[in-house]
Amino acid sequence: MLIVLKPNVSQEEIDHIVDKIRSLSLEPHVSTGVQRTIITVIGDEDVIREQPLEALAGVESVKSILKPFKLVSSETQPDRSIIRVNGVEIGGKNIVIVAGPCSVEGEREVIEHAQMVRESGAHIFRAGAFKPRTSPYSFQGFGVQGLKFLAKAKAETGLPVVTEVMDPRDVGVVAEHVDILQIGTRNMQNFNLLKEVGKIDKPVLLKRGMSATVNEFLMSAEYILSKGNRKVVLCPRGIRTFEDITRNTLDAGVVPVIKALSHLPVLCDPSHAMGLKDYVPAAAYAFVAAGADGVMVEAHPRPEDAHSDGQQTIDGPTLIAMIDRIRKIARALDRDLR
Repeated sequence: MLIVLKPNVSQEEIDHIVDKIRSLSLEPHVSTGVQRTIITVIGDEDVIREQPLEALAGVESVKSILKPFKLVSSETQPDRSIIRVNGVEIGGKNIVIVAGPCSVEGEREVIEHAQMVRESGAHIFRAGAFKPRTSPYSFQGFGVQGLKFLAKAKAETGLPVVTEVMDPRDVGVVAEHVDILQIGTRNMQNFNLLKEVGKIDKPVLLKRGMSATVNEFLMSAEYILSKGNRKVVLCPRGIRTFEDITRNTLDAGVVPVIKALSHLPVLCDPSHAMGLKDYVPAAAYAFVAAGADGVMVEAHPRPEDAHSDGQQTIDGPTLIAMIDRIRKIARALDRDLR
């Protein structure tokens, strides 16, 4: 249920409405925009229908939310969400570039990689401390020690850091060391993990499952928001189809769909969409042209030496050239890349 408030509603009236909703054992979520304040009510709508909420001072209208995802829906948020991370805004006018190796490879190495990313003009550094791999015999990452290496890379370069969390028990320690927690494609429907990151006050980058529908993707985001964390960034990263030349099939067309359905920012991963480094820049351009708020790519000074995913990892000069081209595309779309 959506309660739309009048333009001149007072804080006292808002508080009274919120108290009334809570007295019905329902959960209110207040969203304040430039023009309107909206209260999303989560719970049994039959209870709400029996209450004359329109009679409350400050209420303009009461509407049903048709989408199964209530808090994620663009109906419930007056303006598009902007997620702020150490001075970087995801979802604003500026296109954001996230870059770095697939995995943390050591203390000295991760600092070198972060320095390359900073010098390229990218805004956020990425690297995996915990690595989910298809084979149990592949490199699995440095774990907690890798988190400490990432913290040192941040201290050296000043770049915000994103890394993946795989286990609900690790959410606390990962949140202590990095700025954004990533939920990988294999964990998009790990509901216990989603609920756990929903309890923290740090941004979450949620990747689309390789075979997930848009509704399933947005319902996973709903799990996080329902626990109180509104700082969610959606990440399309290619979907699994019959095609086997590329690692996945580029899902750039989903970007305008998601942005129409949801107020959350969209940051895309062309590296996993394509799986081959020669195609990554073109895929990044397609994502940005489709309306993405940024891209996340795997980048390494020497891709041939990367501990994992070297085949889809671009080098420093390619990263710089890609960012320069994205800047031109952004300006053509009345956006920017600083």
